[in-house]
Amino acid sequence: MSWFVNVVLEAQIQAEEQIDFTLKKTRLFDRWRDQLNDRQLQTLRRMLDEGPTGFAGGMSAKKYITITGASKATATRDLQDLADKGVFVPTGGGRSTHYKVNL
Repeated sequence: MSWFVNVVLEAQIQAEEQIDFTLKKTRLFDRWRDQLNDRQLQTLRRMLDEGPTGFAGGMSAKKYITITGASKATATRDLQDLADKGVFVPTGGGRSTHYKVNL
């Protein structure tokens, strides 16, 4: 009986986390939808598809290029724009800069 109660409680916690994540994700898209270009939206969707656990290692310029097919200059400019707007939070610096979604 105790095991079943613990399983139900854990399921409830996970469901609440998923609902919270979905609401934050919706608010984020509602706020920035008209201010981001297609590449930025594509990358943001890809990162958020990973769920509440996040995108492994964060977003780098190299990953951005792979996802969008953009040039290095465009990737760097788009990522910096996302950081300036507060959509992404940069970590590290220089060539090892990675970005996480600011939910």
